[in-house]
Amino acid sequence: MKVTFLGTGTSQGIPIIGSKHPVCLSENPKDKRLRVSILIEWDDYTYVVDCGPDFRQQMIRVNCERMDGIVFTHEHADHTAGLDDIRPFFFRQGDIPIYAHKRVLGELEHRFGYIFETENKYPGAPSVVCNEIKNEPFKLGNLEVIPIDGMHYNLQVFGFRFGNFAYLTDMKTIADKELKKLKGLEVLVVNALRIDPHPSHYNLEEALDLIKKLKPKRAFLTHISHLLGFHDDVQQSLPDGVFLAYDNLTITIE
Repeated sequence: MKVTFLGTGTSQGIPIIGSKHPVCLSENPKDKRLRVSILIEWDDYTYVVDCGPDFRQQMIRVNCERMDGIVFTHEHADHTAGLDDIRPFFFRQGDIPIYAHKRVLGELEHRFGYIFETENKYPGAPSVVCNEIKNEPFKLGNLEVIPIDGMHYNLQVFGFRFGNFAYLTDMKTIADKELKKLKGLEVLVVNALRIDPHPSHYNLEEALDLIKKLKPKRAFLTHISHLLGFHDDVQQSLPDGVFLAYDNLTITIE
């Protein structure tokens, strides 16, 4: 299994428009972060988790020519606003499968009504096949995926376990019964927004505490704001086996 970090930034990305913060002015490419998303590939399957407003740029950057579907963690704009840009995939492949909580599917239909329209549909609009995710395992191709139910402030969100890899973004709290699904991981990806506490995301300390509790072989931090600091400085401060993810980083999971 191969995972590519399409974006590792928070909702505004880095640099933030008009910001003079030192991290936003950094010339290190690892400090430049698009909105958070991953591309996950195994066997002949290719899926994306979330498609935010940078989706088109991300797909061009990794030269993605085929996509078997999109899995959504939740409905916030930095995770969904790029849905219209599935059009090139739709024109080549036909209807694109999407996977999300029932609430999220409803939000997408509200925002992108023309995509979900069944009568008098605009001929240039893409179409999707909706697959509802509940808090129970489901199949993507030949792989069983296990949802991880968590809270993003007061909003329910899903993380996902794909074999020995798990991806948790926009999490603040996870119940113990859900954490049991995350034992024995080779790789854990978890959000770490900044140093100071935040009401809807893990900060760095909370993310490291979770990693220490779950004991994956390797862990990567994502959904990063400029307030976490410079990439190289933060990386030097992290424990062994914990890494600050960056855009275009590719990792392999056995």
